[in-house]
Amino acid sequence: MRQHDTEVPDANATYVFAVCRDPDPSSCTGLHGVTHEAPVRLLALDSFTAIVQTVRARDFTDEAWQGRLSDQRELERYARAHHDVVSAVAAACPTVPLPMATVYHADERAQEALAKESDRFRVALKRIAHHAEWGVKVYAPPAATAATAATAATAATAATAAPDDADRRAGRPVVPTDRGRPAAGAGLAYLERKRGAQRLRERSQEDALRTAETVDEQVGRLATASRRLRPHPQPSTDRRVQILNATYLVADRRSEELALLTRTLRERTGAQIELSGPWVPYSFVGEV
Repeated sequence: MRQHDTEVPDANATYVFAVCRDPDPSSCTGLHGVTHEAPVRLLALDSFTAIVQTVRARDFTDEAWQGRLSDQRELERYARAHHDVVSAVAAACPTVPLPMATVYHADERAQEALAKESDRFRVALKRIAHHAEWGVKVYAPPAATAATAATAATAATAATAAPDDADRRAGRPVVPTDRGRPAAGAGLAYLERKRGAQRLRERSQEDALRTAETVDEQVGRLATASRRLRPHPQPSTDRRVQILNATYLVADRRSEELALLTRTLRERTGAQIELSGPWVPYSFVGEV
């Protein structure tokens, strides 16, 4: 939806944060938006209201925006400003957030373009009314590691290869051990340990998948809609294994029920379950 007026670089443009129904005008009071040069305001549409701000068109040319994308701090500043406006309005009425940097040449162009999406806005606003988005992440304990098997192997090797200290202290003769020759059956024992570790990893993986499905199914029954997301990569210092990353659209009246359910699932499954929210339902408004 981004449009830019490159012919008149000093012209103003209309930045659109969201579309909503029956907003409280006071919800925009004091919001800075993405610029301090103009207030965040309401723009009437046929059936809805857009939350907008007048910005300088030259700040949203393709060149300017590409430069902003390469500046992490500047990009984060815009993202926070955009989200702050959306969150403030959504706290008062059903709100469909638009992508960051949705800009039109003027109010009239914004009204014309958004009016063409009225059916989609209507469906989205009906779906998310009196709902919020909640995130659920589930972590399982790490599977058996190679270190565990290595420890067992080291202990077994020491038991067969090291002289008996008690014999040495008692002055009894100690038969030297041929360290270059493995003990009888050592190869078979090593293979059994490898197979055991593999079976343990497989069982751990199967248990983790069952836990993820259980949590997703139980929370999904309570939710109006849900989405499974790709697991987030964990920092190298975090040994937890993320087995579920999902988001759920939950009616406001069921938020306490959701909190109770996650506590129950933690106790039942033994997994670490993180519940986050409530959030503006970005994941359930569709492409608008």
